[in-house]
Amino acid sequence: MNTLMKPLQVRETLLEKGVRTFTPHDFEHIFRVSPSRTKYFLETQTDEGLLIRLKQGIYALKTDLPSEEDIANSIYRPSYISLEYALAYWGILPEMPYVVTSVTTKPTRLFSPGVVPFAYYSIKKAAYTGYTLEKPGSSVSEKSNSVNFSETSSKSFLIAEPEKALVDYLYFVALGRKPENDRLFIKKGSLDKKKLKQYAKLYSRKKLDALLKDYL
Repeated sequence: MNTLMKPLQVRETLLEKGVRTFTPHDFEHIFRVSPSRTKYFLETQTDEGLLIRLKQGIYALKTDLPSEEDIANSIYRPSYISLEYALAYWGILPEMPYVVTSVTTKPTRLFSPGVVPFAYYSIKKAAYTGYTLEKPGSSVSEKSNSVNFSETSSKSFLIAEPEKALVDYLYFVALGRKPENDRLFIKKGSLDKKKLKQYAKLYSRKKLDALLKDYL
């Protein structure tokens, strides 16, 4: 890449390579430029509107924003989409929530990078499972419990299975951190009861078990 780092050329290169989100280190590697030139370009083009800083150290093209799911997976790791957003994605809630909700083994956090809010709820490591690598437009989801986001395609993202999304959600209801939504719609036979029980067992919480009985 020319050391002048023309914004349009940078945009074209990132799109050609399918780079949806990136760090300064990624940028240095892709364009083979120094940390100082990278810092200058990222700061300048964020101010001028080519780029958006999703959080400290993570950028994307503002002109070609990644999907909400891509962003959710990338700005706080490890994490996978769950709770209300996943329930709506699987048709268990009738409307998509305003906040993109995920679970993580790290501390609970909320990010508002200028698109929509992204909320991350902390769960214990033993319960960090039950998610898939979802490929929109495909009838098949690749099950995974340890996928490196950088190795997934720009049209794939990590999201809880329907059963795990429901259990994750009811766990926070049991903790009193979320209200129980009476608009949950579960078609008879659409969820795997065995999976629901297995995922609930990971949390070892009697109130969760009691709440789950209404959905079995």
